[in-house]
Amino acid sequence: MIFAKQALLPQGWAQDVRITLSTGHIASVQAGSVAEPGDTRVAALLPALSNLHSHAFQRAMAGMTEHRASGPDSFWTWRRLMYRFLDRLTPEQIEAIAALVFMEMQEAGFAGVGEFHYVHHQPGGRPYDDPAELSVRIFAAARKTGIGLTHLPVFYAYGGAGAQPLSGGQQRFGSTVDSFGPLFTAIRDAAGDMPFDTTLGLAPHSLRAVTPATLAEVLPLGVGGPIHMHLAEQQQEVTEIVDWLGARPVEWILDNAPVGPDWCGIHVTHMTDAEITGLAKSGAVAGLCPITEGNLGDGIFAGPDWLLTGGAFGIGSDSNVRIALGEELRQLEYSQRLRDRARNVMILGEGSVGQTLYERAARGTAQALGRDAGRIAVGALADLVALDTDHPALAGLRPGQLLDGLIFAAGDGTVTDLWSAGRHQVKEGRHIARDAILRDWRNIIGPLREAL
Repeated sequence: MIFAKQALLPQGWAQDVRITLSTGHIASVQAGSVAEPGDTRVAALLPALSNLHSHAFQRAMAGMTEHRASGPDSFWTWRRLMYRFLDRLTPEQIEAIAALVFMEMQEAGFAGVGEFHYVHHQPGGRPYDDPAELSVRIFAAARKTGIGLTHLPVFYAYGGAGAQPLSGGQQRFGSTVDSFGPLFTAIRDAAGDMPFDTTLGLAPHSLRAVTPATLAEVLPLGVGGPIHMHLAEQQQEVTEIVDWLGARPVEWILDNAPVGPDWCGIHVTHMTDAEITGLAKSGAVAGLCPITEGNLGDGIFAGPDWLLTGGAFGIGSDSNVRIALGEELRQLEYSQRLRDRARNVMILGEGSVGQTLYERAARGTAQALGRDAGRIAVGALADLVALDTDHPALAGLRPGQLLDGLIFAAGDGTVTDLWSAGRHQVKEGRHIARDAILRDWRNIIGPLREAL
């Protein structure tokens, strides 16, 4: 039982809400209740978001890529550094890094994660004896932390647009159509021991990494689960796809793939008006990662245009350079303000911008991850997060202002409790396995970074 002095329900804020959890789901919601002995008491309760796009291993690179060398710096120079880093990673290190990342996500208020998992093989591309070895490591990290996992094995066949050969660090990603099927099957079998709320999806990496023929051959593997794909992150990427396929990435995928509500277009930063309308009407979710997109200089998403077409969106932390739920939404809104030289942009009509951003992202991430969450309602997964309303950034705010305070005024330290499918993983602001996870992280991170 959870008793919240105030809770954000689908119909709005309610006072004195008592919630029953059963088998990882919300069994009852009663407003105007009285707390009883044994209840977990919280100040303000929200439906927890999930993080729809993560490359967990990149967390270990944070702070190592902000040094400028000679010549211009861009996403493409950053990617070369990432490949070099990747060549050093062992399975044990990948597990320890992922556990830290997932713990940090939960302490920041994310109940679930979509792990866009493209590191499958040993350095040089040789498969492990168990082809699912590195997915098994991600599964172990998810079990340690109790986070809800949507695992998205990546199909990555080529090194660039036009079926360029794989090179360097890409060898750890690479698969042919013939080799990816057995790999996917091995990952699916390994996921059989995971908690009930684990979902397996599919991630054709991008149009840079597949061909029309190979994409068509692997998509049937993902039927029934989420399909995630990088689309139009960089202007150079758009130009390369146009030169090769004669159409822009989003334009091409809408014309040549069964895009629908089970799809999530990651980044979709550079779209025309027609692409915005077409992708939004397909029901696909725009997967936005504002902190990483800002860090890499990707560009600015067309937020108001997307909202006007009824498009759904969610947020992710991508490179995990900084894991901060409120900051992702803040960066999204502030990028629109800087471009348009206006305020309170990501909202249609009147109302709280913070609450609008939060509730839209909660619904969008849940859809993108195939996770029945994003709302405090009977039957939904018990993905819940509680806030400290005595935190200096939130103290004294009315319920309708709390999410404005969370997103635009608060830093870390506002989350007191978090449940992932009913698993109470964060208590009094700390993950219940924090000490063990930090010990494993410290054992691997020094030697790893010193080796670069």
